Amino acid sequence: MKILKVVAIVLSLVGISDSTYLTIHHYTAEPVPCSIVEGCETVLTSSYAEISGIPLAAFGIAAYFVALILALISLSGNRLTWKLFGVQALFMALFSAWLIYVQAKYIGAFCQFCLLSAATSFSLLIVFVISLLVTRRPSRNDLS
Repeated sequence: MKILKVVAIVLSLVGISDSTYLTIHHYTAEPVPCSIVEGCETVLTSSYAEISGIPLAAFGIAAYFVALILALISLSGNRLTWKLFGVQALFMALFSAWLIYVQAKYIGAFCQFCLLSAATSFSLLIVFVISLLVTRRPSRNDLS
């Protein structure tokens, strides 16, 4: 179980890095190199890319930071913080799914860094779900 929390910590750091990169590019107005898919600038300069002048990536930094802190605290054995981590991961994955929908339906373009963030959010949720399955698995003593 501890390894899953460490994986969650690493994934949270990946998310913080990705979101920080996008936030810096937003405020410096430098174009983001898009080498895997076309459309990064289309997505990142769309009306959907910010709320009240704050880039969604900045909210991403905050969300990943919360996930990081919860995963770190849960390493000490605090079950409540791990459950809160799961709630955070669920909301992040749902929001990421919505953002992918917006990119497909309304913007008509995709940003590889946004997709990386979505994959990271989904991975955090998967880590949490796996932890639930591992802790609910019957022990050998229960089977006899």
